[in-house]
Amino acid sequence: MNHVARQSRRGFLKIGSLGLGGLSLAELLRSEAKAGIASSRKSVILIYLVGGPPHQDMFDLKPAAPAEIRGPWKPIPTNVPGIEICEAFPMMARMMDKFTVIRSLVGNQADHDAVQVFNGRDPRKPKPGGDWPQFGSVVARLQGAVEPAVPAFVSLCYPCTHPPYNEPGPGFLGSAFAPYRPIDPGRKELGVREVTVQRLADRETLLRQMDQVRQFADTHDSLRAMDSFNAQAFSLLTSSKVADALDLSREDPRTVARYGTGDPKIFMDENGAPRVPQSFLMARRLIEAGVRVVTLNYSKWDWHGGPNNSIFKREQEDFPALDQCLSALVEDLHARGLDESCTVVVMGEFGRTPRISNIVGRDHWPNVNCVVMAGGGMKNGQVIGSTDRIAGEAASRPVTFGEIYATLYKNLGIDVATTTVQDIEARPQTLVEPNTRLIQELF
Repeated sequence: MNHVARQSRRGFLKIGSLGLGGLSLAELLRSEAKAGIASSRKSVILIYLVGGPPHQDMFDLKPAAPAEIRGPWKPIPTNVPGIEICEAFPMMARMMDKFTVIRSLVGNQADHDAVQVFNGRDPRKPKPGGDWPQFGSVVARLQGAVEPAVPAFVSLCYPCTHPPYNEPGPGFLGSAFAPYRPIDPGRKELGVREVTVQRLADRETLLRQMDQVRQFADTHDSLRAMDSFNAQAFSLLTSSKVADALDLSREDPRTVARYGTGDPKIFMDENGAPRVPQSFLMARRLIEAGVRVVTLNYSKWDWHGGPNNSIFKREQEDFPALDQCLSALVEDLHARGLDESCTVVVMGEFGRTPRISNIVGRDHWPNVNCVVMAGGGMKNGQVIGSTDRIAGEAASRPVTFGEIYATLYKNLGIDVATTTVQDIEARPQTLVEPNTRLIQELF
């Protein structure tokens, strides 16, 4: 066996056990096959605004409220009569007919915990052994991959140093359904030998390494004899589909510029997520490649003010950047005919206090929260629910996290009324809390 073959085989065997807890990728594919692989290309992009975005400064302004409530921003009209949003979101305002704003999300927890954002479950309530799985893991379990070379669930979430900001994981479904994490610096899920996602820009090296492994597989009986699931795992790892989707040098530079760019090495406030608009573009490219669920985290929205109310300085930075990349994503989905099949949801952990404090700016506020949705073939161009005169409580049509997730599952073709998954004790568990309804206004 020559040096290249020895190195390639060693590298292949190493990446054959990428899953958490030593679970091999082949075993992951077997698990997905048992779940049944559907042919649907429905998809979801879940965008987590790390922390609690200030709903009354973004999409639920109260211009008639006292100054200590309303803040410095003014509302502007949108292309949907009667709907107004913050003046810092002019691009979204021009295409509000493609968005839905939910102004009355209730049942939020008051402390930092991303779990509710990623699976719709209240972390304060009892949970089964092994914990609730996040949404993408459930979808991977129920629907599997569209094709072997593309994982069902990809996470573009940067690992935050503050643990509550991170995704909850696959829970009782087990590591077979953990997300594929191509940007996690602690893992090498796109690696063959020493080639990692950080070196994807070096296309020539990447392709040469892939070719070496393929040549080795073609000429050695040990790899030719692999069962079909090992072959699928090998196909995923040597396919260029995921690598190509993450390689923005293959995208039209004008499109990249439309989304905007940020530095992935700068974690906002040191413990949040980077402000990386290009993650939105990578998500769209992954969906086009066949991924069912893409999650991403974006910037940090847990702003506490001080004597100078620095919360509004941060809003001046983050609002225009979000306006640009979110409007670009939704515009792009419509231009590519993906608006019927791909659902976009944007949310954080809780809202912010109505009254602005000189000490803490706008503090955590669990009473009401705001969510933005788009695509999914839904009836967009509307506002669902309302809050009182100071944006402190839901005044009409309270919506729960469970309803949002029931709606996301429906858009993927999964009926939450009849579908369950088994926990570690083989007990059937519903996908959302029993008797949770859809957001009927969207259909």
